[in-house]
Amino acid sequence: MRAQRSAGPGPFVHAAFHRLGLVVTSTGSPFDVEGVLNPAAARDRSGRLLLYPRMVAAGNVSRIGLIRVAETERGLEFGRASILLEPEADYELRGVPGGYGCEDPRVTFVPQLDAYVMAYTAFGPRGPRIALAVSADAYSWHRLGLLRFADDALNHVPNKDAAFFPEPVLSPSGVPSFALYHRPMLAASVNGQAPISLIRSLPPDEREVTCIAYVPVENALRDLGALRAPAESVRAIPVDPAWGALKNGAGTPPVRTSAGWLSVFHGVDAVDGPDGPALYYRAGIVVHDLERPDRLVYRSPDPLIDPETPHERIGIVNDVVFPTGIDDRGNGRYDVYYGAADARIARARIDVTFGESIRLRSALRAPSGP
Repeated sequence: MRAQRSAGPGPFVHAAFHRLGLVVTSTGSPFDVEGVLNPAAARDRSGRLLLYPRMVAAGNVSRIGLIRVAETERGLEFGRASILLEPEADYELRGVPGGYGCEDPRVTFVPQLDAYVMAYTAFGPRGPRIALAVSADAYSWHRLGLLRFADDALNHVPNKDAAFFPEPVLSPSGVPSFALYHRPMLAASVNGQAPISLIRSLPPDEREVTCIAYVPVENALRDLGALRAPAESVRAIPVDPAWGALKNGAGTPPVRTSAGWLSVFHGVDAVDGPDGPALYYRAGIVVHDLERPDRLVYRSPDPLIDPETPHERIGIVNDVVFPTGIDDRGNGRYDVYYGAADARIARARIDVTFGESIRLRSALRAPSGP
């Protein structure tokens, strides 16, 4: 178990973490021979827990699956994944080497829309882009298509790690909006990654970070397809020299707490090895202001989860913990589902307690900008 308390006088945030082990691995079938990983998590309308994993076939061809989870006296039992979304839209298909498909979903139930909203990475002809799908029951899904930002510059770079907030918030300009995380990438990225040497050469405020985009509520209530058209976007979680100095990205969808919107995110560093620098993925928590989530209230001063176990250190991509799904167990307890070494799914439990006040270790407001 690892515990974390924010620095400074008085009680702020206490987070205790421990691993619950692997829950899903490849079956060896043609549909997941290269891994089953990075699942979304949601409860259906009857309260049943569902996971939506990325299933990777040979050649890095990805599908989104569905796993039904049974809660028994012996604990959680994870069923075999069925295929939910096949790559079939033109923005999910391509003919060049490197793969294609539907990747890394996050699912949020949005009560005001009375719908489940899935944001996922569509890996198609222009590289990674963010696509949306919606469902009334968490089982049958309808594609809405790719995001199209009002800031046209964002439409010409790779983008991924999207997840919706469950309730409307205020945008930086004061517009009631449905908000979502996303991570615009460097134009020089190839198949979703920019060279480490290039990122290291950039000042921190030019590196890839978690952003929040905003869709006006009135537009989405009038036409659900308007969820594809964010009107604003700001940088939300800056890189930090303590950890996650290279870049960071969204992890789980945010959940409401008494202190703000809580999410588990990933931060990436570069570690030097015998074959040169390699990426090193860790995870921590952030808390955003409930009304204005561009205002960052808290960021983990240290990572909660490092790649330490063999299944986190060795896989398709070594040294990766990549949180994507969160299940609120009540009373400040959350189960977090994460990809381990880009090959399998693991589960961890985080118990979070808030004190009388919370502060960010560096600044109360994240930098603004596209």
